[in-house]
Amino acid sequence: MPVSSACPYTSSTPGRDVPAAVARVRSGPEASSGLADRRQAESFVRQFHHEQPGEGDVERRVRAVLDEIDRTGTYEHSPAELAFGARVAWRNAARCIGRLYWRSMVVRDLRHLTDADAIAAACFEHLRLAGNGGRIRPTLSVFAPERPDRPAPRIVNDQLVRYAGHRTADGDWIGDPRTSLLTARARHLGWKRDEEAFQTLPLMVQERPGLRPDWYELPDDTVLEVPLRHPDHAWFAELGLRWYAVPAISDMTLEIGGVRYPAAPFNGWYMGTEIGARNLADPERYDLLPVVADRLGLDRTSERTLWRDRALVELNVAVLHSYQEAGVTMADHHTESDRFLRHIAQETRLGRSTPADWSWIVPPISGSATSVFHRYYDPVDPAVRPAFLPREA
Repeated sequence: MPVSSACPYTSSTPGRDVPAAVARVRSGPEASSGLADRRQAESFVRQFHHEQPGEGDVERRVRAVLDEIDRTGTYEHSPAELAFGARVAWRNAARCIGRLYWRSMVVRDLRHLTDADAIAAACFEHLRLAGNGGRIRPTLSVFAPERPDRPAPRIVNDQLVRYAGHRTADGDWIGDPRTSLLTARARHLGWKRDEEAFQTLPLMVQERPGLRPDWYELPDDTVLEVPLRHPDHAWFAELGLRWYAVPAISDMTLEIGGVRYPAAPFNGWYMGTEIGARNLADPERYDLLPVVADRLGLDRTSERTLWRDRALVELNVAVLHSYQEAGVTMADHHTESDRFLRHIAQETRLGRSTPADWSWIVPPISGSATSVFHRYYDPVDPAVRPAFLPREA
């Protein structure tokens, strides 16, 4: 959906490695009750039939949906409505630069799954299918929705694959500082970590809010990782760096026509800068710019030497090179910027606007050298639906 490609959604800082018009607003008084909003339901059904001609009598479907809401408090999407709504949620993702591919997302209808074991197994299969031997497929798996008579399950992790992070007794960090709270929660549940910089966290699943999550180690065949090497500097491999291939966001609520799906992990593929300019470079993440600069022999005594910039470029070169050599799908920020403008042109021809958050669309490296920098975008409407929204609980 991502392209991020991964489409960074979960961080409050622009350009993070985590796919939607992320509006931090409640979706109405029914947000946590499982009740479907009648107006949103009717609006969505009409949109579906407008964009998908040949799907039957729209008025009959509207009457049936509203009657079901009046009787039960909610309604059930047809498989076609679910797939369409999920893809449009991606199309509405104002922070995602990779929306050109929104129609290609594979939507797995797993609404019948509610228990933790089955959901974990389905998430593992999601990673296998999406990984696809390196040819990453945009994929979304939709589990049971919120209902008035049954709270929906949740995935605790913000991504299906994440590396653990914790402080040592000396105050140094091992792993990813971003996941320190998630790591602590996994340890509280009984998970035992290794002292590794790239230790995969277990998947944690709650069958419903308030219950103790169950945790599951990720099978080896679900985590496709890429060792990082530089095309010109043999020493780079000695750093022992690697990153995973499938950035599957798992802590957002998919809302379609007033129905909420709190467990709906989805992925695209990475844009190189998400790893090379943020995950590995940010001071509050792996903070590798000083390490790379020193190995390059750069002068770090003054900011005027631009040692950060030079190290950042080489780190990103290594990421792009490594994924290409491993045969794993990855986009570069210049190509993806051009593709995003193609997406805008296509949407304009169809009479649709393309809201975009400039601070997220412009890449975190060489922004002014990309085609998305020198222009304005349609304003973001936080009420737009379908959408991926920050989960409230």
